[in-house]
Amino acid sequence: MAEKSCVKRLQKEYRALCKEPVSHVVARPSPSDILEWHYVLEGSEGTPFAGGYYYGKIKFPPEYPYKPPGITMITPNGRFMTQKKICLSMSDFHPESWNSMWSVSRLLVLKKKLCCPRKPTF
Repeated sequence: MAEKSCVKRLQKEYRALCKEPVSHVVARPSPSDILEWHYVLEGSEGTPFAGGYYYGKIKFPPEYPYKPPGITMITPNGRFMTQKKICLSMSDFHPESWNSMWSVSRLLVLKKKLCCPRKPTF
């Protein structure tokens, strides 16, 4: 069961995301579980990812924002393994570097840059 502060924070962040969406990203909580969000990243034009859509999941702990979420990719993209937690400083892979001031929008911006960069690193 999610803590009341967690639910309020995620609801607030979803409203903010609806008001100011992240470019080329759609994200929303599962209708049955506010702790599970699904996102779609659109591949950047002029990159090998152009025209692609990459699905993923963010799983927030009941203690969010004091503990970081887990982030996974569902669609293969050549940069991250599917169905495995992604190693990011903003995820539960590195809880020691988590900052409770970071928002879902910030997570999505970073994920977009890492998943579908304008200048691929490979």
